[in-house]
Amino acid sequence: MSKIHLVFGGRVKDPRTLEFEDLSKIDVVGFYEDYQSAEKAWRGAAQRTVDDAEMKYVVVHLHRLLQPDLDAPAA
Repeated sequence: MSKIHLVFGGRVKDPRTLEFEDLSKIDVVGFYEDYQSAEKAWRGAAQRTVDDAEMKYVVVHLHRLLQPDLDAPAA
């Protein structure tokens, strides 16, 4: 399985949280096969909105949600 990463963002109620104001207005930047590509996309989106403290973008490691044991250290 690929290590799928999702980059998305939007306006948050409080810049210290990830509680988004309106889920219908979430900006989905895209899905990426590796963290480096996802980070580059996140950085670009975050820099476009750097002057707006209520806009927040994140990288979600979808592969960790789909297969939690994939990144777990061997016992």
